[in-house]
Amino acid sequence: MSTFTINGVTYTGNNISVINNKVIIDGVDQTPNAKQITITIDGNVTELKVDACQTITVTGNVNNLKTQSGDVDVQGSVQGNIQTQSGDVDCGTVGGNISTMSGDVKHRKA
Repeated sequence: MSTFTINGVTYTGNNISVINNKVIIDGVDQTPNAKQITITIDGNVTELKVDACQTITVTGNVNNLKTQSGDVDVQGSVQGNIQTQSGDVDCGTVGGNISTMSGDVKHRKA
């Protein structure tokens, strides 16, 4: 279980997705009533899917990461794949493939 902080409100769970401006944690809609969404995740995440978000910070690791728009800072590693369209990703080592259209991916090597 990880802790998710969305615009100042804290939740716990394993999976998070932001699709059509809806924030879903483990299948439950936790969308804040705000135009800009900022998410901080304390711990590891199995899957992180984001279609549009201001910023996401993950203090742990992510298995798979997919983003369309919005910057993601993973302070740990991405064990699987990274796929991004226009959001930038900054992370530790990447165990899978990296695919991007116009976003930047910066990763630290072990």
